[in-house]
Amino acid sequence: MENASNFRLVIVTTNSYDNAQQIARILLSERLAACCNLLLGAYSMYTWNDRIEESLEVMIFIKTTVDNIEMLERRVCELHPYDVPEVIAVPIESGSELYLRWIASTVSPFDKQEDTQ
Repeated sequence: MENASNFRLVIVTTNSYDNAQQIARILLSERLAACCNLLLGAYSMYTWNDRIEESLEVMIFIKTTVDNIEMLERRVCELHPYDVPEVIAVPIESGSELYLRWIASTVSPFDKQEDTQ
């Protein structure tokens, strides 16, 4: 039985669908994420350099494990056009046993990836 506390939902916003796709494809291919949902048309308002900014963004909802958070964040920052990308990991309190098992079997913990490379 999978322990839900071992899983995270990571939220990332970016400035374009192309960048969101690139981030998602790389995270999936590197087995840092099991699933990425791209939500088009997130209207964001935020403070940047002492000004209120508004922009249309794409949100990425990424499902992964706790073991992958550090490397996933590093990869997002490498691939992201913003100086300060949003990378927020939210604990998953509960979930379908089958779905959690699928996430666990789909992603590879970073330390195991290093051993195979």
